[in-house]
Amino acid sequence: MQNAIDTFYVTLRNRLAALNPGRVMIQRGVQRPGIMVEDAEGVVAQMPGDVFVLRWSELQTDTQLPCVLAQMTCEIHYTTGGTQPNSGLDRGRAMEEMDAELLSIISPGCAQKMNYTQAPAAAMETRVFWPGAQFGALTVSRERMARIAKVNVFAFQEQGEL
Repeated sequence: MQNAIDTFYVTLRNRLAALNPGRVMIQRGVQRPGIMVEDAEGVVAQMPGDVFVLRWSELQTDTQLPCVLAQMTCEIHYTTGGTQPNSGLDRGRAMEEMDAELLSIISPGCAQKMNYTQAPAAAMETRVFWPGAQFGALTVSRERMARIAKVNVFAFQEQGEL
């Protein structure tokens, strides 16, 4: 399952970098695209703004097929307070921009599964695939707006995978 999780993240990260090179974050002193996997980073008191945060929340398997099919739920959390030049009064527009970016980076809904534990990464036998996102309600907490979108990610387990 880790190969599918890594493939999904790297696919979205690369698509975001191509779509909006300006959506970046500084993490451990390194500038990178504004998307991260929550469990691969240090614990923070508050979710970073203007960044997509991936959280894996559910796992189901179908063992009745010739190969095990895993279905994992990825919650994509994002929040914004708008921009400083506009004193945050553009937070609705900023949220709309993030919604549109998320819609763009999850399409098309598939990618070749890769093994990133080696360099260079190696293509595997199957693909990782997902339908569109299910967008949750917009929430407002003080000056910040937030949303959670859920994406069900599917992948067949290959020989040698856990």
